[in-house]
Amino acid sequence: MQLPRSFFAQPTLTVARALIGKRLVKQEPDGALLSGIISETEAYIGEVDLACHAKAGRTARTIGLYDVPGTIYVYFTYGMHWMLNIVTEQKDFPSGVLLRGIFPEAGLPLMRLRRKRPDKELTNGPAKLAQALAISKDWYGYDICQTNSVLFVEDAPAVPDAAILRQARIGIPNVPDPWKSLPWNFKLKQNYEFERND
Repeated sequence: MQLPRSFFAQPTLTVARALIGKRLVKQEPDGALLSGIISETEAYIGEVDLACHAKAGRTARTIGLYDVPGTIYVYFTYGMHWMLNIVTEQKDFPSGVLLRGIFPEAGLPLMRLRRKRPDKELTNGPAKLAQALAISKDWYGYDICQTNSVLFVEDAPAVPDAAILRQARIGIPNVPDPWKSLPWNFKLKQNYEFERND
């Protein structure tokens, strides 16, 4: 079942935690399906969060963060990588969840073609995930809650708290505390990965 807008309209930390174990699905133009279990997320919340792009306010770059929950916010970083985020909470409150990794399930041949890396490195990072799924600026502002969405999140059994590692967000060395150290990264523990794949 495709997750509804009400799922993404929850508090950002709730969404970031609840997305662990859900399934990210993308339908290619030829009808082929790509999918993977979401294994890592990060929360970014509002203009006061100095790690969030919204700290700059409403700009041409950040306007997507102010859209309705379930909207895709994509940004370019380091001059080479796209990052896939899902807007949360409510319209005009800029917050979202960065998808940092998935465990690939369907469409591995196409992911391998796009990534040209070993399977363990296909989607174990936000830039890798975006490349494997061919996510770019074209997806900026896309609504994943439409009934005919070709990119969406599918429901799956909840993951127990004991299987999730919660830690500080990654890759924000220049952000001051307390924002740098907030435990807003959620990651599925490796042993749970193996249990699901047995």
